[in-house]
Amino acid sequence: MPQHIELNPVSHLTIGTIGPPGQRVFYLQGSKGRDIVSLIIEKQQAAILASSLESLLDELTKQQQLEDSPPDEKAARDLRLREPVESLFRVGNLGLGFSEETSLVVLVAYELVDEDEEPSMVSFWASPEQIKLLIPHIQSIVKSGRPLCGNCGEPIDAEGHFCPRRNGHLH
Repeated sequence: MPQHIELNPVSHLTIGTIGPPGQRVFYLQGSKGRDIVSLIIEKQQAAILASSLESLLDELTKQQQLEDSPPDEKAARDLRLREPVESLFRVGNLGLGFSEETSLVVLVAYELVDEDEEPSMVSFWASPEQIKLLIPHIQSIVKSGRPLCGNCGEPIDAEGHFCPRRNGHLH
């Protein structure tokens, strides 16, 4: 039976990874008090989320619903994953919104399910300040993977990689 977990507001919101580059598992994690919810996401979902959050904050600033201010460095938070990291589900879709009433950003994660199934979902409610700190963190997590081949753009493993643009020679 699908469930809806509401963390409103979150005391902690982050994206982190477990495992070596090339084998990392990405997690979206939020907590409220002692309740920790960890969800598995894809690297591309993390990258798109950072971009989408940035666009949302820009749009809210243009609409004068938010002040255009840099994140408070004194408010820098520990954005590491918190233990235990036990995945509730794998995320299929993410949605974003903003509540004018509470001035909170909501990130809704929907479970990856078959077409005929109803997904479980988790709503993470965060302050714009938390989101401003989260965006560069997500960007650095996404970039910290394996280096990319300058010829084909594919990731290079520690052993090298088979580059199709180099006629089969290892790079």
